[in-house]
Amino acid sequence: MKPIILIPARMAATRLPGKPLADINGIPMIVRVLRQAQAASIGPVAVAAGDIEIVEAVRAAGGLAVLTDPDLPSGSDRIVAALNEIDPAGEHDVVINLQGDIPFLAPSVVEATARLLADQPSCDISTVMVAEADRAERSNPDIPKVVASMAPDGRSARALYFTRSVLYGDAPVWLHHGVYGYRREALLRFTAAEPSPLELRERLEQLRALELGMSIWAAVIDEAPISVDNPADLERARAHARKTS
Repeated sequence: MKPIILIPARMAATRLPGKPLADINGIPMIVRVLRQAQAASIGPVAVAAGDIEIVEAVRAAGGLAVLTDPDLPSGSDRIVAALNEIDPAGEHDVVINLQGDIPFLAPSVVEATARLLADQPSCDISTVMVAEADRAERSNPDIPKVVASMAPDGRSARALYFTRSVLYGDAPVWLHHGVYGYRREALLRFTAAEPSPLELRERLEQLRALELGMSIWAAVIDEAPISVDNPADLERARAHARKTS
C-alpha cells in the first residue's frame, strides 16, 4: 500500500464559521490537524481547501494545500478533486480522509485506519469506533453509532450499519468517528454514486457505501478524539491545548 492523507476543509461551517482557522493556543486548527497527520508518518499529507485563506494558513506553516471548488457538495468530493491534482497518475492506492476539526487526533488512530486496509483484504473502507463512555451518548442523535460484527481480536469489526437512532442492550454501544481510509477505487466509486436512500434518511454519508455493497471495517480506539463543531467545543479544545502544552 502507498497511502496519502487528505484533509478537507472549508470556511463556511454552519455552526462555527471560519472553523479551520480558529485559533487554538496560537495555532490555527487546520494546522494542528495537519501536524498530527504528518506525525503518523504513513505518507504525504495535504489539505483539500475550499477557500484561499485556508491554503495560505497551511502554506505558511510549511504544509501542502490544494485549492478546490468551494461549491463541491462534500468533503469526499473535495479530497477527490485534490487527489486528482496531486496524484493524477494514481501512484497512491490508499487515501486517508481526516476531518479538519479534530485538532488532537492521535497519530496512532491514523495508523490504525491504514493498517486495517492491509489486514483485511476484503475491506473497501476503514474507519474507527470507540465504546460509549456514558449511556446517555447512545440516545444522542448527533453521535453516530456503529452496528458491527466484532472480529475475534476484539480490536476491529465489520460494520453492518450506521445510525443516529438509539441502540439498546447491555453490550457497549460503539460510537463512530469520521476518520476514513479508502482504497482508491472504492473512493472513486463512492463519490461517483448518487446519495442513497438510507444516507439521506440517516444523514450519514457512509451508508451510501454499504448500499453499494462495499465492505466497511472499523478499528477500535480507546479514547474519543476531541471534535470541534461549535463554540463550546472550541473552548474545550483551547482548554485542552493549554493543559497539554
